[in-house]
Formats: sequence, C-alpha cells, structure tokens
Amino acid sequence: MKYDIVVVGGGIVGLATAYKLLQKKSNLKLLLLEKESQLATHQTGHNSGVIHSGIYYKPGSLKAKNCIEGYHEMINFCKKEDIDYELCGKVIVATSSNEIPTLNNIYKRGIENGLEGIRKISADEIKEREPYVNGKEGIFVPQTGIIDYKQVANRLGEKISTLGGEILFNQEVTGITSSRSYSEVTTVNSTYTSKQVVTCGGLHSDRLARHTAPDLNVKIVPFRGEYFKLKENRKYLVRNLIYPVPDPNFPFLGVHFTRMIDGAVEAGPNAVLAFRREGYSKSQIGMVELVETLSWPGFQKVAAKYWKTGFGEMYRSFSKAAFTRALQKLIPDIREEDLEPGGAGVRAQACDREGGLLDDFMIVENKNAVHVCNAPSPAATSSLSIGETVANIAVKPFE
Repeated sequence: MKYDIVVVGGGIVGLATAYKLLQKKSNLKLLLLEKESQLATHQTGHNSGVIHSGIYYKPGSLKAKNCIEGYHEMINFCKKEDIDYELCGKVIVATSSNEIPTLNNIYKRGIENGLEGIRKISADEIKEREPYVNGKEGIFVPQTGIIDYKQVANRLGEKISTLGGEILFNQEVTGITSSRSYSEVTTVNSTYTSKQVVTCGGLHSDRLARHTAPDLNVKIVPFRGEYFKLKENRKYLVRNLIYPVPDPNFPFLGVHFTRMIDGAVEAGPNAVLAFRREGYSKSQIGMVELVETLSWPGFQKVAAKYWKTGFGEMYRSFSKAAFTRALQKLIPDIREEDLEPGGAGVRAQACDREGGLLDDFMIVENKNAVHVCNAPSPAATSSLSIGETVANIAVKPFE
C-alpha cells in the first residue's frame, strides 16, 4: 500500500491534478481515492455545464489566471479526445439603468483579462441574439460555451489509468497523518502510505485539510442551487446562454438561462443554505453538519450581512411563482407552466472566521501535503490549469 503520491477526490479538479502529475513524472506510483462508487458524483456532476470565459474575475487573481489558461486547455483537451462541446457565446444583460455601471465594469475586466471579441451591445442587438430577452444594454461574450463535465471527468479517469495511475472507489478518507518523510492516508477500508498527499475534496475540502492544517481559518458552507427546465414546447425562448448583471455584493451570478449540450434549457439556479454538505433537496438534513455551519462565527457574520438576500433566495426555493418572477426580469414571456423541475447542485463556498466569502481559489501547502481548500466556479473550466498549478507544487519532492 505504498505510493509516491495519493490524490484524494475524484471530481474534475482531483482528476486533472492526477493527470498532470502523471504527465510530469510518468514513473510516479500514484493512487487516486474516491469516496463514492464512481467519478464526478458531486459538484462536477451537478453543475450547469458551462465553459466560462473569465470575464468576471479580478485581473491577476488565481481565478482569472486559471480560468483563462484552463479555458484554452479544456478546449484543446476536448478536441484531442473528441469530447462534444460548443462555443455558442452568451449575453450578459442589464435589465435596468442602475445595472449599467456594473455591466461596464464587467466589460472592462474582460478587456483587462485579454478576452478578444467581446463587445457591448444595444437593446436592439440583444433582441437579434435573444429575441425574447428584456434588456437595456448588454455584453456579448463569444468565448462562452457548453459541455458535459462528467464526460470530461470520466475521460480524465481513463487517461490516468492509461498513464499507470490507480483509482480506487468507496474509499472515504477518515484520517491523514504526516511524519518527517511520509504520510499515511486512512480510509474506511485501508491505510495507504505515500511521500506526498494532495486533497481535492470539494464539499469536504476543509475537513481533509484540517488533518494536517488544524489551524485552517476557513470552513465550507454548502449552498444549494436549484434549477427548473423549460418544457419542450417553450425551449425556443432561449437560443444560447443568458445571464443577468450579478449583484457585486453577493458571490453568486443570479438566476440565468443555459442551453445544455444535450439540448435541454435550464433556468436557475438560486442559492440557498443547504442543511448538509451533500444536501441536494430540502428534505436532506444533517444535524451535525448544520450545527457546524450555524455555529461558525464567519457564517453568523455572513447571515447578519446578507439576511435579506438570503431570505429572498429561500422564498424562491419554496415558491415557484417567486422563482418565475425572478426569471421574468430577463424573459418577460416566461410563465410558471413553462417550467418543470430540474436538478440541483451544492456549491462548496469557503467562509473565513471573519465572515469573508472567499472568491478566489485557495491552495494550502504544508509538510507532505497540498490541499485545494477553495475551488468555486469556474473550477470545472479551470480544472486543467488548477491541476497544473497543484501538480507543480506536489511534484517538488520528486525533482
């Protein structure tokens, strides 16, 4: 059970990291541990399948750097591996005059991040691209696309095996201990020894990191995003991707419309506190995890600051009529009867003790271990670039 590197987490970030490690050092004895019975079960398998351009993110941030680099790597990987994707573009729409300054700031960020071909568009030009959208001004982003990230994750798993890596399922990690020269990873089934451990645990990333970084100042707060789908006879209302101007004070993009790679059209998501880390429905409640969230000082500060926004999100979760009204800001012709239940995902939002909702990627390095502690959207788009960044750190002892 001895390995050079053990990677914990079979989502797209863990898979991309393992893939990059094996590309750098083909003779590494590498093991990837996944607690579920298949890959990409949680965030990777529940997201909306968008290839993000990097337009929103602060220039120079890890998010901006990794998204833009990861975007090009993802496109090249899909071309090489014959994975379906489509660069259909999206419009970001200001529905009122007071949103236009924020829209202009987003456009400026896109230019600073090196996006070519993005352009401001008028209300008439919005109608040309999305005839049913209500908007005063907008931005057209040609780089944005659609994809099935679960397909990407499974292909990465195949590549890891081909390169000599090993993947084991049903291996929930219960402990990680480090000594001077090696680490031990204990699961519900066995113990594995390695020179280096890399954790990419998504919704459980903080718990995994605390095994070797007990003073970690962040906790994962799970936010559920719920979707509706447009019924078949109303899918014509959406041609491609339609996004609102996001609230600059809230770390989510707001409800939007997404044409999926399989032809379905999703509407959403909202953002409500999940009552357990893998709580994909209102009825899934984990009392221990809920108490952990509610007692975290940082969450209490977030709740005090955003209670009004949070109440609105919760209300939309229980009221289809309220959810519809939020969608009508973008497409006034949408009706309740046009919507049928869609899926849901849970976003791992890192929150520090001071009440800061971490917007950027966060990687923690300590003795014999590297932890990806925060990898929010656009982590799937950025995954190959994040994997490269983490692999460059993790491979140092072998150079």
